[in-house]
Amino acid sequence: MQSSDPSAPRSQSEEIDTHSASLQTKFVVEFWGVRGSIPTPGSSTVRYGGNTSCVEMRLGEKRLIFDGGTGLRVLGLNLMKQMPVEAHIFFSHTHWDHIQGFPFFVPAFMPLNKFHIHGAIAPDGTTIKECLSDQMVNPNFPIPLQVMGSEMKFYDFSTGDVIRIDDIEIETAPLNHPNFAIGYRICWQGKTVVYCPDTEHYEDRFDENVLHLARKADLLIYDATYTNEEYYNPESPKIGWGHSTWQVGVEIAKKAGVKQVVMFQHDPSHHDNLLDEVQVALQSVFPNGLVAKEGMTIPIL
Repeated sequence: MQSSDPSAPRSQSEEIDTHSASLQTKFVVEFWGVRGSIPTPGSSTVRYGGNTSCVEMRLGEKRLIFDGGTGLRVLGLNLMKQMPVEAHIFFSHTHWDHIQGFPFFVPAFMPLNKFHIHGAIAPDGTTIKECLSDQMVNPNFPIPLQVMGSEMKFYDFSTGDVIRIDDIEIETAPLNHPNFAIGYRICWQGKTVVYCPDTEHYEDRFDENVLHLARKADLLIYDATYTNEEYYNPESPKIGWGHSTWQVGVEIAKKAGVKQVVMFQHDPSHHDNLLDEVQVALQSVFPNGLVAKEGMTIPIL
């Protein structure tokens, strides 16, 4: 599997060739937001990107979107060129960095479009519709969810449910994260992509839920917010914060028999040069590993 690097300038002909290649590939993953916690615009994050979590998967004619961080706004602007649009949007959880792009998702305001919105019922019984609506209620936001003019259908599920969309099968499992979070395993025509943001390994073991989701996957998208040095720093450890490290991501990928791993959910303090160093170190121990960049596309072949 190969990926494209958005940091290199492209000619018009190259852009056309890339688009043609995407059309010929049935299963494509594209990254629109790769940052965790808070958006980080600026000169030190321009190559990897500063938008928060949003990953698009195109499976034949179906479009799945995972999480609605600020990257969703950028994806929405791209989708405006392709209307009418129908997509399924899945939320891992409703912490701010995973939903803050939703009120700025322009296609959701357009009557011609249709969105199926999926989320697990929170431990307190809150539904995904209630969570998204709450962030758009005065005084948080000037425009309520009800103003969005697209056709929107909301689907609640329980942790561990299997979701089927035609011939796409999506397994769900809980992740080790404060409040709660959900990981997804997307299977289609013999290919598998696993989305595991916001998750932490246990002190004495790997999370069995993550290993189960990741089993023999073609691609694992994994929470690598920290390095091991940061996670175990005796002066300011990150243990119990609900996030993992790229080194643990490699161990999980190897143990689960994953073909390719992408390190995702970059800490706000991780500038481009540091992520370059992570990329080099990652590929020295897992050659088919990548550090997520905004605009990066991966065909699942």
